[in-house]
Order: sequence, then C-alpha cells, then structure tokens
Amino acid sequence: MNNADNIRLTVLTPQQTVFDGMVEKVELPGDGGRFMVLKNHAPIISSLSAGYVTYTSQGRQERIGIEVGFVRVNENEVVVCAEV
Repeated sequence: MNNADNIRLTVLTPQQTVFDGMVEKVELPGDGGRFMVLKNHAPIISSLSAGYVTYTSQGRQERIGIEVGFVRVNENEVVVCAEV
C-alpha cells in the first residue's frame, strides 16, 4: 500500500511524541466504545478511555496503551493526545 492510500497518525503525550507516521487504519478506545478510522473518515473530535490505540502500518499491527485522552480526525490526519 502506498502513502496515498494511508493516513497520518500522531500520538502525543505531555512528555513526547510516541508515534508519528503513515498508517493504513487506526482503532481507538472511545468513551462510547472502540471505533476505527480509515482513509477519508469524517472529521471528528472524541474523548478516549483507557485502552489501546491499535494501528496497522506496512501490514504490521502495533498498539500503544493509553490511560485517558482525546483524538482529532480531519483530512486523513489522526492526532491523539493522551496520558500513557
């Protein structure tokens, strides 16, 4: 999959940038339940609960544990601000 088919994911904490790169999809632990973001997802802002931000990059699935946070999705860019 080339970068034109991907979305940019940035995961930030108060201390550092945990991840910044192109991914194929992202699953997030929303307060109302887990949800997935794919390319061309509608813009949203959502609070996040404790759980895992799971993403697929170059066919490999990775995950980052978070305690609480929020996410902004807009124009194929996903920015997560969270405590880990």
